[in-house]
Amino acid sequence: MNTMNLEHGTLLVRPLKAGDPIVYWRLGDTVEQRFDVPDQPMEGEMDPFFFLTKHKNFIPHEYPCRTMFGRERRARRPTETGVMHPSRNWLPFGSHRVDLSGFWFRPTQLGTWASGVLVAEKAGKATLRLGTCGGAILFVNDAEAGWMADYVRNLEARKEFEVELNAGENEIRIWFDDLAERDARYFFQLDYVDGPAVRQALPVSCKPALARAVEAMLDDMHFEQPTYKSGEVALVTGAPLPVAADVSIRIAGDFMSTESTSRQLQLKADQARLRIDASENLPADFRHFEVEVNVGGFAALRVFGVEICHAARQGRAAATLEQRIEEALDEVSEHAEADAVRAFARLASGRGGAATDAMLARVLPAIEDCHDCADFILVPLLWCRQAYGASIAPELVERIDRTILGFRYWMDEPGNDVQWYFSENHALLFHTAAYIAGALLPDAKFERSGRSGREQSRVGLERVRAWLDHFEKWEMAEFNSATYFPIDLKGLTALYGLSPDEDVRERAGKAIARLIEIVARSAHHGILTGAQGRSYEHTLRASSSLELSGIARMLWGKGNFGCRFHALPQLAICIRDHALKVPEWLAVADYQQDNAQEWCFAQGQDRIAKLYHYKTRDFAVGTIARYRWDEWGYQETVFHARMGDNPDAQFWINHPGETIHSGYGRPSYWGGSGTLPRLHQYRGLAILLFDCAPEQPDFTHAWTPYAAFDEMSVDGDVVTLREGNALALLKGSGPFDRVSAGPTAGNEIRLAGRKSAWIVRLSDTARSESREAMARKFAGLSIVQRPDGTILVEDAEYGSVVFHTDGRVEAEGRVIDPSHWSIEGSVTNIAA
Repeated sequence: MNTMNLEHGTLLVRPLKAGDPIVYWRLGDTVEQRFDVPDQPMEGEMDPFFFLTKHKNFIPHEYPCRTMFGRERRARRPTETGVMHPSRNWLPFGSHRVDLSGFWFRPTQLGTWASGVLVAEKAGKATLRLGTCGGAILFVNDAEAGWMADYVRNLEARKEFEVELNAGENEIRIWFDDLAERDARYFFQLDYVDGPAVRQALPVSCKPALARAVEAMLDDMHFEQPTYKSGEVALVTGAPLPVAADVSIRIAGDFMSTESTSRQLQLKADQARLRIDASENLPADFRHFEVEVNVGGFAALRVFGVEICHAARQGRAAATLEQRIEEALDEVSEHAEADAVRAFARLASGRGGAATDAMLARVLPAIEDCHDCADFILVPLLWCRQAYGASIAPELVERIDRTILGFRYWMDEPGNDVQWYFSENHALLFHTAAYIAGALLPDAKFERSGRSGREQSRVGLERVRAWLDHFEKWEMAEFNSATYFPIDLKGLTALYGLSPDEDVRERAGKAIARLIEIVARSAHHGILTGAQGRSYEHTLRASSSLELSGIARMLWGKGNFGCRFHALPQLAICIRDHALKVPEWLAVADYQQDNAQEWCFAQGQDRIAKLYHYKTRDFAVGTIARYRWDEWGYQETVFHARMGDNPDAQFWINHPGETIHSGYGRPSYWGGSGTLPRLHQYRGLAILLFDCAPEQPDFTHAWTPYAAFDEMSVDGDVVTLREGNALALLKGSGPFDRVSAGPTAGNEIRLAGRKSAWIVRLSDTARSESREAMARKFAGLSIVQRPDGTILVEDAEYGSVVFHTDGRVEAEGRVIDPSHWSIEGSVTNIAA
């Protein structure tokens, strides 16, 4: 990278080779406008396979708003709005595209201008390739070069354009737009395919050397720790600025979070550490820190993510279940985000009043407007209204009732929203809400369905029973997901606590007990560890503040609380006030036996997910067998391990779905896999073979938070780890790169190439005294693939381990066949 002073201003210049993306851009403000269509019903039902994408990671369900938007705009030149007024600089930080993806709770039109500069050594024809999911218009030197208008939701299209470049500076402008529905991939990528020798440039308002220094500083910046349980939260960089700078930080949660905070700070010249605040002064959970650095009028922004857990304040869990229930209700009542779940906990623990009423009033607009995920809010609101209505102000009760009557409870009722009806967890909450709301207001008219409350409840009851039928046969469609256990528990606990029908109450109680059993069997010292059907960065990286950790703390005394909840207080009230009996799974969830547990089970319709879990006192590892090898992934985490007693001493391996950090892709950088690997596991041995799609990132990687382990080393193609008595060895098909700069510095190892292989071996100090001894013992681990696709691995303890193409494993005189695994599952105790 270098800088140039050209005739029309000061430019920050970067090399650009044929085939490379153009990554320096100035952006205008994104214009957002609601896109409402006439209310109408939809056809469809819960789809237990919606995430099993048929084409790349495209989800086929289409809402009426997309149908109308596409009818108006597909194959027609987009209509740009306004002119380019730069308001933000876009720096790449490893991403090939300008990515403004996000989550919009209502259908929303988006449109943005972008401009860049190409500096050509001589005039000539060039070919540019433009990619986006929506529409775009390309201008070069004020001349329109062409447009594209596919507008297929979250599915990228590409088109090449031939343009004329002048010698010297050439301005590139792009207008791109789309319709956002819930999670929206809103981006463009412009590649320089071929043409005259060029460089790309960014106009800057300060000395180019300072702009370059800002980019270098943010490129290297990272948090000091992988997670914060106490102490100062600080960002550090190995490339401090030579001058002082103003820093603005917005601290926000995931897309469902309703609260954020900010800090205005200053960096002194040569200051390498930016103290943000004490961890106890910042909100818990996984948080995104949007850091904008301003020097001389040049500003650049980058997002950094980290978990904050108030473990020091919370201390050790109380001794008895009754005390832990009280502790959980206190924690949610006093420290959770101000939403309907917190209001429920407050009402259930005698904390009604103006503050609690304000929390309920705050959530009503999202339900009234049928925002996506409003069903998550409505279920605890209904419980508040039914059980604690006398503790809510009468005028607020009247508004709540109007909100209940105006909501859209299923897709066959008329509406113009983009609530997600197709996934298992949403379906449960919609049907539960209709059932409970109708029973609550039996003689009132529900506006969208036109039914009386009594009839609305009857329809909801039929659907609840059908949902329970499906669950009892196949269990979780979004298999084993840490994200969706609490949401399913939200619906099931509401049914248990509020259902007027005894059969529903009884079945809901059994389903609650079953979900808790699955968590216990798949947990390591209370923390879920295993393959998951849908995962997110903010759930994978938040071991201690995840809601399942809070549930484990209440049930088993293991774990901590975050500040966002779905089910914890409802589960607490079911146990405390409604005689829910939860089987005692402490000895399984906090496994302390001398032998090992092998847990084989299936989940999802037609047993789509065959799940293997192996744990000892010292480590746990979970995978999925014979699952969609070499296909495009969605949000599946297929390998996950944990070591020792530290919940943060975990690692998982995936192929990133995108290169932007803390992005909204499904899959994202950490959540899911761009291409799913061929994967096998036998006890503490696992292999992953990646053969990734050519348009996807060219590396695979593992989350390995170095500071969470007692010892760690990276030596060529071997990584060794120790945490307590647990040992792990990771062996790659090439040398590992220990990432030392950027948001994941100190937490990530990479293996270059789209075609790669990983071998993972977990053990303990009883079998190998040290990491070094383990490395010597398993130095001979290798993958031998036979002509028929069968794989042989010679293991120093297990002997010959044969992995078949149908998922079967042969080792130690045993045959493990995933085709035989049941929904109920089976447990085998093995001498560790």
